[in-house]
Amino acid sequence: MSDSGPGGRHLSIGDVLAELHNEFDDITISKIRFLESQGLIAPERTPSGYRKFAPTDVERLRWILAQQRDHFLPLKVIKDRLDELDESQLSLDDLDEMRRPARQAAVEAFFETARSGSPWDDGGELASASGSGGVAVGGVAAVLRDATGISLTRAELAAAAGLDEHQMAELESYGLIEPNHGGSERPLFDEAALVIAQSAGRFMQFGIEARHLRMYKAFAERELNLFEQVVTPMRRPNNPDAGTRADATRDELVQLGQRLRAGLLHHAAHRD
Repeated sequence: MSDSGPGGRHLSIGDVLAELHNEFDDITISKIRFLESQGLIAPERTPSGYRKFAPTDVERLRWILAQQRDHFLPLKVIKDRLDELDESQLSLDDLDEMRRPARQAAVEAFFETARSGSPWDDGGELASASGSGGVAVGGVAAVLRDATGISLTRAELAAAAGLDEHQMAELESYGLIEPNHGGSERPLFDEAALVIAQSAGRFMQFGIEARHLRMYKAFAERELNLFEQVVTPMRRPNNPDAGTRADATRDELVQLGQRLRAGLLHHAAHRD
């Protein structure tokens, strides 16, 4: 460590890891570097290129990690809020105070809808019913669908979906849910796993077990393979716009597939 003047002492990346590890047991040096690469933190560098974290950098990092762990916020939303903080010269405490009511209402609305058994409407879109504080769940879920969205431990996922350990193990054994990141000692699951687990739990209440649900996974994979045949030729190396258009086309095809399946299933169920 080295002196950093009146503001305290600078810490190396290893020192930061040691300081935060007890509070955030999934933190790694790679994760700290990733957060820096995404522009969420900006530690100083020594002339030889080593990172130097001031006390304010450590507090900023602690806040980011807490938003992910406690409020399931994706990095994009966290970065937007930090940008707002930097522009308005607010403190982290001020930002928390401003955001707490809306953030809490949004998360509660999402999980309440998930627990209700109907997070999706008939068209394959996330339900837009409002939860506590008038926050639309559709808007919340649009945020939570971010690739760096919510992260749940196995116990948190089971509790949110109303599953026991045996049911969770069954879903994992058939590949219906799987952790998207985290080490083997603390695997983490995203919002897609929550929707799958919650839906599977409802099926189980009707006696339909995890092994019966494997067909949905097979259908989804075959459907995605079909869509990829359409969008892959649209992608061009070194052309971000082409990639964006391809992703948008794939997402539109996914929505069309959801609507078509819903229509066909409804027709088959009500056919004379």
